Amino acid sequence: MPHVSMVLTPGFQFLALGVQAAFELANLLQGKDYYTLSISSVEGGPVTSSSGFAVPTTRLDEVGSVDTLLLLAGLMPPPQQDEVTLATLRSMARQARRVAGLCTGSFLLGQMGLLEGRRATTHWSYARQMRETFPNVRVEDDRIFINEGPIWTSAGLTAGLDLAVALIEKDLGRDVASSIARRLVMHHRRAGGQSQHSELLELAPSSDRIQKALIHAKTHLSNALTVEELAEIAALSPRQFSRAFRAETGQTPAKAVEQIRLEAARLMIEETRHPMDQIARECGFVDLRRMREAFMRQYGQPPQTLRRLARSVADA
Repeated sequence: MPHVSMVLTPGFQFLALGVQAAFELANLLQGKDYYTLSISSVEGGPVTSSSGFAVPTTRLDEVGSVDTLLLLAGLMPPPQQDEVTLATLRSMARQARRVAGLCTGSFLLGQMGLLEGRRATTHWSYARQMRETFPNVRVEDDRIFINEGPIWTSAGLTAGLDLAVALIEKDLGRDVASSIARRLVMHHRRAGGQSQHSELLELAPSSDRIQKALIHAKTHLSNALTVEELAEIAALSPRQFSRAFRAETGQTPAKAVEQIRLEAARLMIEETRHPMDQIARECGFVDLRRMREAFMRQYGQPPQTLRRLARSVADA
């Protein structure tokens, strides 16, 4: 029975505790306690969160055999831990099958020396600090989570749920993981290679009408997605829609649609083996030439190069 222990450090962010819900749901769906769970800390006793609330914890070296160790920190990267703390964490990590640093918890893995020569991610706003602090770590700040053998790291707090669902998928399969994602009301299961930055979030329209049009665009990429089509969804005239769209997002509808198409195509390129012409059609680029031109404008590289890079990283 795999034991999952969430290790808290002083100032941890309360929201990260929600990751435990994914493992509880796995038990519920299995009809038995497949996972055993604990909340621990190096010294045991109450640990105070960033919001001032304390959570009781079990002393880490008293929780017994641990299969999965999840390290939690705060809204800011944790300070350098003392050597006794790091020695305890290293000892438990050596015994565990896998270890994950959630959000700024990745810094704890770096302090433990477990990220040397590996790829890792953290919240995008601390990626530069992570590079400077751990120069031998290949920090990728545009990833939801990264799996490097027994070591896992995730981006910002909600990405911890994506990582947890991925861990469960490794143990119990895709169907169980998908069911958990639905129970958690996750809009969709994000793959580890997906960008931390979502075009829908970046556009951030203020009105329901424009937001509805954008959601329609994302879920109907193979459509032409003309101004007329989007305006009809928003219940506005094309002229009214174009004006309102630019006012709320700072972009033209055409530019926004291209960005959404690019985001979807890049994910398919990195995470699937679908032929490029199929990806171009499904994402609404009409043909491969037009998709390549859009990739060159946005990324400065053709889609084939991005796929090769993704494959080389996966092989490594």
